[in-house]
Amino acid sequence: MPQGDRSAYTDKQKRKAEHIEEGYEKRGVSEKEAERRAWTTVNKDDGGGKKPGSGRGARTGNPAAHKGGKLGGEASASRSASERSASARKAAATRKRNERRAS
Repeated sequence: MPQGDRSAYTDKQKRKAEHIEEGYEKRGVSEKEAERRAWTTVNKDDGGGKKPGSGRGARTGNPAAHKGGKLGGEASASRSASERSASARKAAATRKRNERRAS
């Protein structure tokens, strides 16, 4: 199989790559670079091309497509300044306490 051959990928993986590529192009990335990034992401998510068959459709659990960081940012933004400040003070005290134990 020559390099760049997409025959080992499922239709779902090809659709996924196409969708990711469109998203990059919308953000101003060149067509060639968008395609490269899209296939890299599909490979990262799914571990490469997979022919459909027995047991091949199992989920990998790779979180490349998840938006956990966005959710964390929303949680922090919904708290008041005093709550964030209190949390930061508590974290600093914990770090200081743990630093003393380590030495």
